[in-house]
Amino acid sequence: GVLQLLALIGALALVHAPAGGYMATVYSSRRHLRVERWIYRAVGADPDTEMRWPAYLRGVLAFSVAGVLFLYLLQRLQGVLPGSLGFSPVNPAQSFNTAVSFVTNTNWQSYYGEQTMGHVVQTAGLAVQNFVSAAVGMAVAVALVRGFARSRSGELGNFWADLVRGTLRVLVPAA
Repeated sequence: GVLQLLALIGALALVHAPAGGYMATVYSSRRHLRVERWIYRAVGADPDTEMRWPAYLRGVLAFSVAGVLFLYLLQRLQGVLPGSLGFSPVNPAQSFNTAVSFVTNTNWQSYYGEQTMGHVVQTAGLAVQNFVSAAVGMAVAVALVRGFARSRSGELGNFWADLVRGTLRVLVPAA
């Protein structure tokens, strides 16, 4: 156990400067990739608009509530979805528990995924949440740092830009 801990500390010491520098560049860039601009257009967000904390919080909460509702409905409609593998819909309490746990990035599971959920629920629901819930956490952390750095202006950046960049430029390449 001690060797494993030392190996982890050594690995973090090696990558913290390049990974931190890369993430600082990602979250401070004014340039938007083409796919990012498509996503901004699809959700109706202006990534260049700075947000104060109430607007940033509304973005986080709106995205999280939408994620819970989408994942809940996906599980409840599983029986009629293609790729359901013949599984019946997940019961309401389990669907809500799973949706909230994946959106909040706790990923608590009290079931056997391969015996409960079909391909669509696992890929379009759970796997997507594994990425975007982590991206929400990273966006909130970045907003906290910006809040300290920009205490006089009160602007935290743009939640939608932070979410999309964290997903497409950090998490997906790291995977």
